[in-house]
Amino acid sequence: MRRTASTWILILDFGSQYTQLIARRVRELQVYCEIHPFNADLSAFADAPPGGVILSGGPMSVNEPGAPHLQTGIFEWNVPVLGICYGLQLLAHTAVPGSVEKAARREFGRARLNIDDRSDLFKGFDSTCVVWMSHGDHLIAPPPGYSIIAHTANAPIAAVRHEHKPIFGVQFHPEVVHTENGALLLRNFVLGICRQPQSWTPGSFIQNQIADIRARVGTDKVICGLSGGVDSTVTAVLIHQAIGDRLRCVFVNNGLLRKNEYQDVLKLYRDGLNLPVVGVDATDRFMSALAGVTDPETKRKRIGKVFIDVFEHEIREHPEYTFLAQGTLYPDVIESVSFKGPSATIKSHHNVGGLPADMRLSLLEPMRELFKDEVRAVGRTLGIPEHFIGRHPFPGPGLAIRVLTDITPERLDILREVDHIFISELKNHGLYDQVWQAFAVLLPVHSVGVMGDERTYEMTAALRAVTSVDGMTADWAHLPHDFLAHVSNRISNEVRGVNRVVYDISSKPPATIEWE
Repeated sequence: MRRTASTWILILDFGSQYTQLIARRVRELQVYCEIHPFNADLSAFADAPPGGVILSGGPMSVNEPGAPHLQTGIFEWNVPVLGICYGLQLLAHTAVPGSVEKAARREFGRARLNIDDRSDLFKGFDSTCVVWMSHGDHLIAPPPGYSIIAHTANAPIAAVRHEHKPIFGVQFHPEVVHTENGALLLRNFVLGICRQPQSWTPGSFIQNQIADIRARVGTDKVICGLSGGVDSTVTAVLIHQAIGDRLRCVFVNNGLLRKNEYQDVLKLYRDGLNLPVVGVDATDRFMSALAGVTDPETKRKRIGKVFIDVFEHEIREHPEYTFLAQGTLYPDVIESVSFKGPSATIKSHHNVGGLPADMRLSLLEPMRELFKDEVRAVGRTLGIPEHFIGRHPFPGPGLAIRVLTDITPERLDILREVDHIFISELKNHGLYDQVWQAFAVLLPVHSVGVMGDERTYEMTAALRAVTSVDGMTADWAHLPHDFLAHVSNRISNEVRGVNRVVYDISSKPPATIEWE
């Protein structure tokens, strides 16, 4: 994306778990925005300053030593500013140190907001609404020049506005779905107060990226690694539209794909999307690298290493290629640069980092500005079939992180059959599109069973299905009991090696969606 002055929103991240949600809500308004750490170099935006700034929440107290600070240089742009939770407290603390104190009663969860001024930020609101609070500190007085525009029973200062400048602050989180009319508040700020153009659309993104790819690549050639997933596929189709057959796609069979995945997806690439693609079966190399490995992080890193080795071989065979294309997404990028530098590793990202330092290819990552749903929207605009675009997310390491023990071909085959039955039945019963992601996991647990007149001692399979908007938080899918019973019965009867099926009812948080 080529920023232009005053046509985008800058989100400064102070460590909130909801920062990505702020960006998503702004993007849903068809307005481009970027997340940067609170201590980002503001001079980097000198050529195209934002049209508005949002200060995220954060886990610390503004009074703690080393707490993230506010760069007052943002006020030199003379653009609207919205502080959310920690962002509000930071506005007050920066103006008057000591104006933020620990609240006598912390406030977490839903609260009833009473709105005192329903203009500008609260335009279109009723006099009260439910909001989502998450704070231990509060303002003891509004900063000089600010007036209170909303309050709750526990927070006398729940929202403020500057009396002469377009600067606002709210103690609650409008970006979460639990806040009634939170989307309307952000709409009022972004479209009404910041007056941003609604120019961030799949069509405009495609047009800009095709121009950028052509300008950057010139007459050179690009090699693209395809995983069989939505992200890399949309990346390849977009680049193919830009440079035609100067693109070479490589689809690697790592032996960790779902049942018939390699053959089916390769056929789609060649016949359905007309991509210039070669298939490389490297199953034996991956199985050798994973032999005896049980630790999930070690699995991910070894898989990444073998992928790199396979692509380096392809590169050596074809030295005319000077760019390597990847399906890196925006969450991968911003999670690797947190508000305090590199974020704590929950799971390694296979697209961010891990590439050899001496690699001669330049990276081409046209999707690195997009969230998952935005990638799907771009894919639809590019004409990729809906049955492919709507597929559930599939992890880069594949089934390796769904076999919760060391990996063998036999265990992978068992898991493929279990997973195939589960996904097929979801589709047969019209449930597939009602869940965000569904899959099966093979547990390192054996249990006693009875089949016919014989005693069995076989493995346990866990089924996992979640509902979510964006994958950042997720609830377990409340699938019908008779459906689960039907799937369990099929698995037990048809898959040799499994005699017990369980259903995962954990939400995220505290669990993650994947087990490893």
